[in-house]
Amino acid sequence: MSEITFIEPQKKDKQRCNVYVDGVFYCGIKLEVALKYRLKAGMQIEKSMLDEIQFETEKSQAVDKAMTHLSATMKTKKQMRDFLAKKGYTENVISYVLDKLEYYKLVDDYAYCRAYVNSISGKGKRALEADLLKRGADKKAIEEALSAVEEDEAAAFTVLEKYMRGKQISKESLYKGFKYLLSKGYSYDTAKSALGKFGVDNEDY
Repeated sequence: MSEITFIEPQKKDKQRCNVYVDGVFYCGIKLEVALKYRLKAGMQIEKSMLDEIQFETEKSQAVDKAMTHLSATMKTKKQMRDFLAKKGYTENVISYVLDKLEYYKLVDDYAYCRAYVNSISGKGKRALEADLLKRGADKKAIEEALSAVEEDEAAAFTVLEKYMRGKQISKESLYKGFKYLLSKGYSYDTAKSALGKFGVDNEDY
């Protein structure tokens, strides 16, 4: 048995409150629900009971909030999970919402990764992979999306040309340009090829 140690109104939504159990934040819940179930500080309660209360009273609202969050841009499953957790929903509610979103293909890491790599220019595979990992995309979804991407040497040359604009052509400046391409996620071979198209001997790189 656990103890509700503190209940406080949420700063951004006065109709909801934060519930702390055993001194640690546990979940968010509607004030009317807290009143209905007579939740208060010092009350002994099983955490599973709080899970059940929130699930039955807030799962529909959680779906609505998730849909609103998705309306602006696509999200990875992890981004949606983090969003719902930040809102104070328990794992039961989060799983329910994610199952709904995945069933209707509203959250799909494979589609997200494909759309992302097709929308980004000026970055190599390594940079794209790092971006997608940062967004929490499924690793298999990332691999599948990147498998269809061929590093464009012409694109790498364009990036290098833009970087070198206004700079004096020298071994040092070209080396910095080479490192710049690597920092953009282009492979070693693609970066070398871009230097070659720049009209210089790239054997030293």
